[in-house]
Amino acid sequence: MLEKMTYQQRLILATVISAILVLFYEIFVAPKPTVAEKNNSTTIAKQQTTNSASVSNLITPSTYSKAETVLPSAEIIARVKSEKFEIDIDKYGRFSQVYLLEDKFKDANGQKQKLLSDLNAKPLEIRFSDPALNDSSHAIAYTANINEVAPDGKSELILTQTLKDIIITKKLVFNANGSYSLKLTMSRDAQYFITPGFSPTLGADKFAFNGSLAVTTEGKIKNFENTSHKSDETTPKSNIIASVDKYYSSVFYNFEIPVDAVVTSDKDKNPTAFIIANGNLNLNGYIGPKTVDTLKSIDPRLVEVVEYGMFTFMARPLFWALEFIEKTVGNWGWAIVIFTILVRLLLFPLTYKGMVSMNKLKELAPKLTELKEKYKGDPQKLNIHMMDLYRKHGANPMSGCLPMILQIPIFFAIYRVLLNAIELKGAGWILWIHDLSLMDKYYVLPILMGASMFIQQRITPQNFTDPIQEKIFKYLPVVFTFFFLAFPAGLTLYWFVNNLLSIIQQYTVNKLMARTKRNAKVAESA
Repeated sequence: MLEKMTYQQRLILATVISAILVLFYEIFVAPKPTVAEKNNSTTIAKQQTTNSASVSNLITPSTYSKAETVLPSAEIIARVKSEKFEIDIDKYGRFSQVYLLEDKFKDANGQKQKLLSDLNAKPLEIRFSDPALNDSSHAIAYTANINEVAPDGKSELILTQTLKDIIITKKLVFNANGSYSLKLTMSRDAQYFITPGFSPTLGADKFAFNGSLAVTTEGKIKNFENTSHKSDETTPKSNIIASVDKYYSSVFYNFEIPVDAVVTSDKDKNPTAFIIANGNLNLNGYIGPKTVDTLKSIDPRLVEVVEYGMFTFMARPLFWALEFIEKTVGNWGWAIVIFTILVRLLLFPLTYKGMVSMNKLKELAPKLTELKEKYKGDPQKLNIHMMDLYRKHGANPMSGCLPMILQIPIFFAIYRVLLNAIELKGAGWILWIHDLSLMDKYYVLPILMGASMFIQQRITPQNFTDPIQEKIFKYLPVVFTFFFLAFPAGLTLYWFVNNLLSIIQQYTVNKLMARTKRNAKVAESA
């Protein structure tokens, strides 16, 4: 079949198949986000007590089984309270739970949403290299100077743990945007590991990155994905250490003094990041939604925790453009519509060139068929005569598909932006679309998208010489409709509007080409 296809058809087919394979992989094959309960056995596992215990052993110390993962209310020694979030701090000097209070983050029952799993490492947990000291640190509780603190940027929460031969103090100041500063002091030097916690599970999604990441002083981003991290790995000289999921993150950062870190792996190949320290340590932190405006208000460099995959360099400015439009019109749905129109206008020269070329190739289809029949036993002569025919009529088989190929990175960048943007959470559009981050529960947008794709396909010039090729393309709208049933409404809206604009452009080009052809015939007969 392939030998009967033109170069253009081969490239189009390869492009379409690649897109389908990517979508198929992410929906059916990609590793699913880790269920927190899977790590319970690891969290409470026994450590072999040795003086040279590995980091992997240090994250599951023998005394940790005594630190109940689901602590009773009596174990909470302090609480951070604001209008947008609450943080419970337990006797182990860690964030036991973070609650998101805004309406768009509430759970299905309308209750405040929990950000952390009860069965994994929590932010500010410490592991000591010395097994005896480590055991002692998990047996003796912290005390707090106050029971409740407001995130006003000045009130100081002091957590103190007095062990046999060392005193650990954590001084915390919280801000209204979810950021905080940590000054950790010890009465003597002792090597330890402190973690921002296991990746949040509230926004776990198989389509997005979930795990740990580090940003080095050189600006290199290292990702460690859940279910795929096979062994411990160090990340020296890092400015950012974070645990992230699709929408949320717990971050440690220090842009003045870089830190060394290690990312450990558990039996399920899930990563947990730890900063390696000895004695006193100053850090800044943030825990909450990966809202770009919030991260930028804390420090513009923190936007690195918003992960768009391999097209991040392209996706980030596209998001900024989309956000600018939303701030202008005041609605994310209409912002997506306007954004799609602007992208189509920007790409119009490429699109127009491709459409014109496809129309020319359609006109040459009968002559190409004659050449294939005439030189079917001599491929070399066939190629020579085909090139002559293309040159004579100003057609180029590559010019029809090259514009489409150049647009693929842009599409995948937009795909990542609309898939990962927490800004779309709770953002409505019109009628039944109340949350652009969720799938259309009535499937109206996916069906409209499929119908528009079918219409676009019908008016686009085709040059099929094989019935199997024609059938493959014929059923593509059905295949894509199926894929988009589970996609966020914001992403489906973009694709639907993009199809509508493609239909308008293709219809216009078809009319222009028909008029040009008529004028040429009139000129010949005159």
